Amino acid sequence: MQRSTNDIWVGLFVLIGGAALLFLALQSANLLSLNFQKTYTVTARFDNIGGLKPQTAVKSAGVVVGRVESIAFNDKAFQADVTLALQNRYSFPKDSSLKILTSGLLGEQYIGIEAGAEEKNLQAGDTITATQSAVVLENLISQFLYSKAAEGNTAPGTANKK
Repeated sequence: MQRSTNDIWVGLFVLIGGAALLFLALQSANLLSLNFQKTYTVTARFDNIGGLKPQTAVKSAGVVVGRVESIAFNDKAFQADVTLALQNRYSFPKDSSLKILTSGLLGEQYIGIEAGAEEKNLQAGDTITATQSAVVLENLISQFLYSKAAEGNTAPGTANKK
């Protein structure tokens, strides 16, 4: 009888440990967000969202103030509609702007909010159009290479002589 009781306790301990590891893995991959705070949703329009994903952090001054709820393509404006769930305890002016930023050089992308100066605050259902799209590394590299190739086509000393 003593042995089966020990086996039950060991099995229970292993199950709790496995559940804790699963919870930590999902939490660190941003696949699980346990947030019991009330939120309001606003929509933002971006020309290019890069690698932005749902459940990505929305930060202001480095503090997480919300999450990306969903991403959809707007076939009328040919832009990406990003729905943000912002926590009720944070309010931002209506003329606030959004940027898609990257943590480090090649890190995870997130949305940064820069507060505006208007007296009226964002309400649930508002749309933010003052946005700056993601910086795509491939586009930067191709622009750099194109500008270097254009510089190479003009020989030294043959620049505009008038």
